[in-house]
Amino acid sequence: MNKVFVVSLGCSKNQVDSEEILGELVSRGFAKAEDPEDADVIIVNTCGFIESAKTESLDTVFEYAAYKDEYSCRLLVVCGCLTERYYDELTAELPEADLIWGVKDHSGLADAIEQRLFGGFSPAKQAPERVLITPKYRAYLRIADGCDNRCTYCAIPLIRGGRVSYPMDKLIEEAKGLADRGVKELTVIAQDTSAYGVDLYGEPKLSELLSELAKIEKLHWIRLLYTYPNTVDEKLIGVISREKKLLNYIDMPIQHINAELLKRMNRHGTAEHIKFITDYIRTVSPDFILRTTAMVGFPGETDEQFEELLDFITEHHFDRIGAFTFSPEDGTPAAEMDGQIPESVKKRRFDRLMRRQMKISLALNRKRIGTTVEALVDGIENGYALCRSYAEAADVDGFIKIKLPEDRSIVPGDFIFVNITDAGVYDLTAEIEKGGA
Repeated sequence: MNKVFVVSLGCSKNQVDSEEILGELVSRGFAKAEDPEDADVIIVNTCGFIESAKTESLDTVFEYAAYKDEYSCRLLVVCGCLTERYYDELTAELPEADLIWGVKDHSGLADAIEQRLFGGFSPAKQAPERVLITPKYRAYLRIADGCDNRCTYCAIPLIRGGRVSYPMDKLIEEAKGLADRGVKELTVIAQDTSAYGVDLYGEPKLSELLSELAKIEKLHWIRLLYTYPNTVDEKLIGVISREKKLLNYIDMPIQHINAELLKRMNRHGTAEHIKFITDYIRTVSPDFILRTTAMVGFPGETDEQFEELLDFITEHHFDRIGAFTFSPEDGTPAAEMDGQIPESVKKRRFDRLMRRQMKISLALNRKRIGTTVEALVDGIENGYALCRSYAEAADVDGFIKIKLPEDRSIVPGDFIFVNITDAGVYDLTAEIEKGGA
């Protein structure tokens, strides 16, 4: 049996693509390789969002190209956002890859792989089903692909196209299937989750979708990422707050708070709404976890505008901030704008922002000392369990660390109750609650 190993780079949306590609190949008789040294086919699913991601993608391709000489790999496949964007260039300049593909048509990719290996291809032996890369107790649910926002710095619409929401009944069916396979934590994702359904139903339908997902009995937690500020409203926050399975956690990238820069970024909505909705969330639930993304060094950003961003995060606390410096991407309007900021200035602003946020994160984490929370065991390491509560999303946030008890067995996928005893900037320390499970 031929084995396939997939290296998934970039975001969780890309990871879902990797899982669907694996599912397509497994349905044709391939097996998932747990180790690249054992794989007949290695697939590198690339990211092309910003320059550092492009560099990582190419470095990874070169790394795995060596497996064709050293191990059993017969075919190195490169696919994903980077290849979708630069297909012609990579086809001409990347001889290490035996097959280059884009981001869509997973069935066609499977056909092409079989054609290269066997000189032909055969229909699937069974209906394709996503092969999870995540641990079996958690999974992502991608509710749409592409984006209609057209932010001036972002290449995603050039790669993925406009937003295509998936029908609600199909998503509910997929979520039920994942729950039946043992998934307890479902994380809802898209390029813009809060605009879900506008293209299908004429208005946002995320609140309705979340309400239906919350009815799935076997799901324990439902988490929401990648919302867009202008479509986060009282209705959505109300649904999250009321439904027990919907975690009081929202990821809402703001990018900036200065009105002029938001306009130059072509960010929809207003700075006033961002301020209103962040304050509203804190009013509804002081324990609600707010995560955001902020960009520094956008063309034309003045010192005063950057200080406005610093002042905003100081006055309107976010529990988590993923900051990054502006990267001029080919084909985007922002790459051609006047007022490009020197890299040294970008870095200095980034460092100041992160230092400010570290103080805020530490203070907010310390407020959690003495509280008891339900936590999901997500790993075991050197005699400790690495856990996450409602406040920590997988892959992007920190952990709650507890010493493994001697009187009971704890394994990844277990839900336990823990008492938080100490806190750092990113991670917390806790003790398992006696009798808690």
